[in-house]
Amino acid sequence: MNTDPQSPIPRYSQIKRMISARIQSGDWRPGDRIASEAELVRDIGVSRMTINRALRELTLEGQLIRVQGVGTFVAENKAQSALFEVKNIADEIRARGGRHQAKVILLRREAAGDPTARLLEINSGDEVYHSLLLHLENDIPVQIEDRLVVPRMAKDYLQQDFTRITPFVYLTEVAPISEAEHVIEAVLPQAEDRRLLKIAAKEPCIRLHRRTWSDGKLVSCVDLTYPGSRYRLSGRFRA
Repeated sequence: MNTDPQSPIPRYSQIKRMISARIQSGDWRPGDRIASEAELVRDIGVSRMTINRALRELTLEGQLIRVQGVGTFVAENKAQSALFEVKNIADEIRARGGRHQAKVILLRREAAGDPTARLLEINSGDEVYHSLLLHLENDIPVQIEDRLVVPRMAKDYLQQDFTRITPFVYLTEVAPISEAEHVIEAVLPQAEDRRLLKIAAKEPCIRLHRRTWSDGKLVSCVDLTYPGSRYRLSGRFRA
């Protein structure tokens, strides 16, 4: 297996695709032990950190099983669906028979600080697009959408009217999602969150951190904050 250092696709993503291809082709079958991290580092010629990330993400996606001190194995085939799908909140609200409304709180370009640069896999000081929206269902606030976008992936982002079209719809048109990363946590709202969502100081919120890629290129990082008393996140899977 060889990676292309000139490709815009990150090395770890290239390695993930190569391993997945060997699993799909039957070269590596369920239960087979694959090459170790040290062997992959030697054979592919990349850093151990890069190999570790590729194997870790394939494990999280259910394609591999890692047993400490034993090795990494191809997972048994299982029928499954994603715990959380990437959906348009406006469509979800309309499907329930509700009326969706969006208020644009902030829409501007900014220079990326170090934390933002790491999230978006860009250089510190690079320009990013920043939007902050409040989504309402039947005039009741249900979600704060705080989004950072890589400009080269969505050049006209700042020119959109997000009271008429959601960022989700625009971004999936110009940069279709090929990969997504979700992290969910329970949080207590900050003062600005409480003001926008119109909730009490001690009301817990659900926060979904999501990063999305298109053809191996990172497009967007968004924090979606929901008031715990008005919203729930659910998913269905098969064991």
